[in-house]
Amino acid sequence: MKKFSELEYKRPDIAAVKRAARACAARLKHAADFTEADAALTGWFDAVMPAATMYQLAYIRNTMNMKDPFYEKEIKFYNRAIPLLSPLLKKSLTAFVKSPYRAQFEEKYGAHLFHTAETYLRMLRTAIILPTIKENNLTSQYSKTAAACSVRFMGEKCNFYGLLRHMQSPDRAERKAAFEAWAKLYEEVSPKLEAQYGRLVKLRCGIAEKLGYQSYIDYIYPARGRYDYTAKDVAAFREAVREYITPLCDRLYKEQAARLGVDTLRWYDEALVFPEGNASPVGTPAQLVEKAREMYTALSPETGEFFDYMTEHELFDLVTRENKHLGGYCTVLPEYKAPFIFSNFNGTSADVDVLTHEAGHAFQAYYAGRRQPLYVLTGSTSEINEIHSMAMEHFAYPYMELFFGDKADRYRWAHLCGAVKTIPYLAAVDEFQHRVFENPASGPADWRRYWKETERKYMPWRSYDGNAFLESGGFWMQKQHIFLYPFYYIDYALAQMGAFALYKKQTEGGDAWGNYLTLCGMGGRYGYFETLERAGIPLPLKAETVRDTAAFAERRIEALKAEMCPERRFI
Repeated sequence: MKKFSELEYKRPDIAAVKRAARACAARLKHAADFTEADAALTGWFDAVMPAATMYQLAYIRNTMNMKDPFYEKEIKFYNRAIPLLSPLLKKSLTAFVKSPYRAQFEEKYGAHLFHTAETYLRMLRTAIILPTIKENNLTSQYSKTAAACSVRFMGEKCNFYGLLRHMQSPDRAERKAAFEAWAKLYEEVSPKLEAQYGRLVKLRCGIAEKLGYQSYIDYIYPARGRYDYTAKDVAAFREAVREYITPLCDRLYKEQAARLGVDTLRWYDEALVFPEGNASPVGTPAQLVEKAREMYTALSPETGEFFDYMTEHELFDLVTRENKHLGGYCTVLPEYKAPFIFSNFNGTSADVDVLTHEAGHAFQAYYAGRRQPLYVLTGSTSEINEIHSMAMEHFAYPYMELFFGDKADRYRWAHLCGAVKTIPYLAAVDEFQHRVFENPASGPADWRRYWKETERKYMPWRSYDGNAFLESGGFWMQKQHIFLYPFYYIDYALAQMGAFALYKKQTEGGDAWGNYLTLCGMGGRYGYFETLERAGIPLPLKAETVRDTAAFAERRIEALKAEMCPERRFI
């Protein structure tokens, strides 16, 4: 494989892809024995893999510059072309699930693959092609809208991520000013975001209706591969979060307010853990990558091999730029089995979080991609995939001196507290989305009310210092997952439970790394419950798991505090 920047992009010939895939589907349907049927199945993937790789290449380069006209045009092409392939995919999946060699396929690839194929078959209908194209185009419009937002602040042009960096300043006046600029940016663009979200809600509900589901919620659970549990189970999980995690977070925030010397902790104070400033990584982006390479070489032979591959092929885009897509992600160029990490470095500890979190995704894709017999089995559902990333954040703790020097203890403690404090917010976003789609005729005023009520329930400490836009409930629209990846966000909370389970084993002398490699290597071969069981991870949906996890996290927070400052106070 060449370096990423040297990879040549060429729009795939969709007609040729269709012909090749159609021929493989026919071979699969009329195969004389399992060997021939299996060859047809792998041939089908071989036929579509180059086109899938070109799509990912176009997607990455589009997010690198949302105003690049060439790749913007290519994404519009895929937004339309991919849904139009659904009739062919349906024909191929039908041949697969009806194969007389199903028992042999299940023995080789697992029964879960058939469950997924049968679920997709229900959703592959021509009636939703046009709405899906419209949904794809709308999400692209949202991404472009958010990426274009910027403001002059303290002499520099900042996007949303740049302003968040200033909200970690030890100077409270600077934090507040950055907060006001951040809120103003969202308030100015809120009419456009609300209009885009309204159209997305309508489209998504229409898709569910056309497929025969009672609601979008009934549709999205199986669409996201949630076969083992229901919305009722997730509601019970959220309630356990409110009962066991929220009180712990409330106490941590009260301690933080006292540590910062403020009477009331405002939202722009929440990111500042220590009054003299948070631990920040030392080094340029290139130097941080080299330190990450040293860390992964020391962590295990598997991670060392993986990160050498990433650096050799320059499979990163980490620095914040104007018109760059917000946030971070990991994706894969399937033809090369090559992960790619995208982020927006801003000079804070979040930069190191990327080199652990997104690298956790990337490592899993690299590791499983070289072990699973089909590319489609490389990844699992998101509540499993996010364990890969979040657990890696904890496995990296022993190496934080590389990035933070003598502030490494403070980073570890702040990171662990942050992992806990994020969970109620994740639950709030999930409940907000349930309320929206339980009331599909609702509008912007309702959404703000839903968010305000949900926020009070899970985050009673939250204060926006009188900012009218945010106090009215406008904060919901800053979360891009609500627009782009509906109902994804609770998966982070479920996954954090799993990551804490592995971290607990790590601190108590268990074979946490062995369990982690097992988890990564399985990819998507099994369902959610079975994957957790095989990896030795307790089911997070149980209230007792949430309770026990909260107790472990509290003990571990106190232990790290004692290691950081034996006299039990921060100076």
